[in-house]
Amino acid sequence: MTYCFRYMRRCKIIDRKIASAIGYTPGEPAPELLAFGKGREAERIIALAEEAGVTIVQDAALASLLDVAAKAGVKPGDYIPTWCWEAVAGILAFVEKSTTPP
Repeated sequence: MTYCFRYMRRCKIIDRKIASAIGYTPGEPAPELLAFGKGREAERIIALAEEAGVTIVQDAALASLLDVAAKAGVKPGDYIPTWCWEAVAGILAFVEKSTTPP
């Protein structure tokens, strides 16, 4: 069965909200950046996640890392860069564990 973890996080960096959505489908080479935004766009991403019942995780370090990735040219639809894998894997493992029934 193919399934997708969706991860959203929010944090404040200099009073500016940043939000992203990450999806992973087993068998794919890496997680994918589904959405990324700052300010009002971040607020919209968070609101859509809440409406859809998506797990939201706050992680300032990962927020900063994904902001750097976006500035380096990673855009929605791209795989997460290898230098982000460890941080993203930790979040995906947390989301899977917290949403999987015992």
